[in-house]
Amino acid sequence: MEAAPAVRTFSPSSRSSAAAKPHLFPAGLLHPRRVRALGAPLPPRAVASSRAPLVVSSPPPPATGAPSHANKVDRSGRFCSPRAARELALMISYAACLEGTDVVRLFDRRIRERREPGFVFDKACLLSYNHMSFGGGPLEVGTEEEAEKLTTQNEEDSANEAKVLSAPPKLVYNNFVLRLSRDLLVAVASGWDKHVDIINKIIPQNWKDEPVARILELCILHIAMAEMTSKETPHKVVINEVLILPINFCIF
Repeated sequence: MEAAPAVRTFSPSSRSSAAAKPHLFPAGLLHPRRVRALGAPLPPRAVASSRAPLVVSSPPPPATGAPSHANKVDRSGRFCSPRAARELALMISYAACLEGTDVVRLFDRRIRERREPGFVFDKACLLSYNHMSFGGGPLEVGTEEEAEKLTTQNEEDSANEAKVLSAPPKLVYNNFVLRLSRDLLVAVASGWDKHVDIINKIIPQNWKDEPVARILELCILHIAMAEMTSKETPHKVVINEVLILPINFCIF
């Protein structure tokens, strides 16, 4: 009898966790101690079978006619887009949830952290960082060699993301991004109770039954609602950004 084909799962990266607020979740929906003890695993980035066709995830190709770093970094070489601010806010929110601390206090603490002696950050890695690295559908390849090549590229991209997202925030984000991210987190904290009531009416029952596995999604919903109410960002823009946020985050 022929053995079943082997299946390999490629981890998204060395990215672990990073940002949210446990005590702000409604009682019974998410308990801080359970959150810290039971961090929800991230979904795999790609799966490839040992038999053809091999399936490997592939990031979307860069837009033609413009450099990949266009509108991503400012003259100081730091991220300058609202998308970067949302990503930072999500990382802080998720980490705050795991730690059981206030999102704004955690943000301020991360900003004040001192660099380790001898730490050197190469800003060139920001140019190859891709906020859309989760994108792209499965890519079928015909050989194990092609699968290994794409897997290696995924690992290199993940290593670069880890460098970017683990660096001190002031080296990665400009003042506009830091201000916007903090504003979003302030809005998340101040509007949490009101937004919880709304979110509880729209989320599926399985999210309520296993909230620890949905920390990331709940953080995203809170950030999205906070931005629409505090910044009056058009809902179409917020929805588009929500579809981009889920995978691309990491511990600093």
